[in-house]
Amino acid sequence: MGKNKILILTLVVGLLISSVFIGGCLPLAEGEGEAGFDWQWIVFLVLIVGVFYFIMIRPQQKRQKEHRQLMEELKRGDKVITAGGIYGQIETVSDEDVVIKVESGTTIRVARNSVSVKQSEETRIGKIS
Repeated sequence: MGKNKILILTLVVGLLISSVFIGGCLPLAEGEGEAGFDWQWIVFLVLIVGVFYFIMIRPQQKRQKEHRQLMEELKRGDKVITAGGIYGQIETVSDEDVVIKVESGTTIRVARNSVSVKQSEETRIGKIS
């Protein structure tokens, strides 16, 4: 999510919070007694849950889905980067682990979930220039 969207959501939540608290601090007008149930609190809580969902939960679910798809697409010959920062080419793939051949010719067996990025031609060219 872009910084502008986060800023706008933060401002909206801030305005709602301030209106809820300021509204509760104002004195009642003449003739007004207890108003009963205050719907502002329900709206406030729903908005807070909505903001948390769109800022924190939804992007995390999207990243997990992308990583799961990456794990399913791994095959021999793919150039990858592990979570530890090791660059290499996949030699063999199994259910639990992956054997990666690094630049010196050495092979390393790593957990399949530790592969974080699959290098494409665009990313390799972009890093060079």
